[in-house]
Amino acid sequence: MKLTKRLGRTTGAIASVITSIPARAQDSLGDPAGSGAIVSAVRWLEGTLLGTIATVVAVIAVASVGFLMLTGRINWRYGATVIIGCFIIFGAASIVGGIQSTAGAGF
Repeated sequence: MKLTKRLGRTTGAIASVITSIPARAQDSLGDPAGSGAIVSAVRWLEGTLLGTIATVVAVIAVASVGFLMLTGRINWRYGATVIIGCFIIFGAASIVGGIQSTAGAGF
């Protein structure tokens, strides 16, 4: 019960901060002049970290933590943390897109 109350307060606080601070998406402005190399390097890094390498590491992490949880060598809270971390890593683009669309919806 305490966790649901805490999550409710946290969610409410985040929603009030998002709706009270005016924010505008920077997509319409484009990239600054001379940043083509930096932008392409960051996109390469993103593709590498969210591509095959990240998938293999996530599969190994979930499998090993699942095996440790199955044998009773690790607590369930740590196992859930690893799995939730994988969801956040692979869903980061969707999460940021949702935040940007919510922030830009009022304008």
